[in-house]
Amino acid sequence: MAHGHGHGHRDDDYDWASIGEEIERNAEVHHDYLDQAMDWLRAQVDEPARIVDVGSGPGVAACALAETFPGAEVVAADRAPELLARAAKRAERLGVKISTQEADLPAAFPELGAADLIWTSGVMHHIGDQQDALNQLAALLRPGGVLAVVEGGLPLRFLPRDIGIGRPGLQSRLDAANDAWFTDMRNGLPGSTPIVEDWTAMLARAGLMPSASRTFLVDLPAPLDTEPRLLLRDMLVRQREMLGDRIDAEDHEVIDRLVHDEDRASLLWRPDVFLLNARTVHSARRLGG
Repeated sequence: MAHGHGHGHRDDDYDWASIGEEIERNAEVHHDYLDQAMDWLRAQVDEPARIVDVGSGPGVAACALAETFPGAEVVAADRAPELLARAAKRAERLGVKISTQEADLPAAFPELGAADLIWTSGVMHHIGDQQDALNQLAALLRPGGVLAVVEGGLPLRFLPRDIGIGRPGLQSRLDAANDAWFTDMRNGLPGSTPIVEDWTAMLARAGLMPSASRTFLVDLPAPLDTEPRLLLRDMLVRQREMLGDRIDAEDHEVIDRLVHDEDRASLLWRPDVFLLNARTVHSARRLGG
C-alpha cells in the first residue's frame, strides 16, 4: 500500500513505537506469505550457519528465519535501536534465538559480516544506488550462500471499486498518487541512481546466479476479522498523511470517513472490506565451492 516504512533509513521524526507495532501487526496478518516464503527458502539453503536479516525492523522475518533454521546464528540488523529492542522482545516471546546489530545502513553493509543467507525486505528501494547495495550484500555471501530480496509484487487491494461514498475508483487514484510519491522519494535519496528494476538482472550484475523469483499471495476475503481491519485503518491513516495534497479534497473527506472508527462507513464496520496482496521474493546464489 504505502512505501513509507522507515527501517531502511533513519529519520528522528519517526514514531518508532507506532511503526514497530504496525509492522508486527502487518506480519501477523500476512503470516501465510511469510510461512510460504520460509518453506521456499528451506528448499534453497542447506543448513546455513549464519543468517542476516538486513533492515530487520522489529524482527518479524528474523524470528521466522530462526524458527525455520534453528541451527543457524540469526542476526537482525537495523538502523533503529528502538526496532531492534522490539526484535529482541519478539524473539523472547516466541522462544527463538536471534542477536541484534545496530547498523547505519547502507554505510554499514561491510560490518554485517559473512553469511550463508541474507534476507532483506522492502529495504532496497529506500537506498539511492540499489545496484551498489546488491553488490555489497552479494560480497558478504559465503560460497553457495543465498541472497533473498523482497521487492515488488502487486498493490494491496482492500475495497471494491465503488464503495458508496465519494467517486468510484478511490484505490486506483491512491495507487497513482503513491507512484508519484514513490518516484519523488527515490529521486530525493542520497546518491539516487536510476535503474531498470529488473531484480533478476540486478542480482546477476552483482555476480550472483539468480535462482528464482516467487510471488506469494495473501487472500483474506470479506468480511475481515478485527486485526486486518485495524492494520488497514492504520495504513490508510499513514498513507493519507504521506500523500498530502497528492489526494484531492473529496478523496480526503472519504478517507476521513474510512478511518473514523465510529462511522458505519469506516473500515472497522464495512462488510465489504477484504485484503488481497501479492509479495515477490527474488533469490540468487553465490557460486563457488
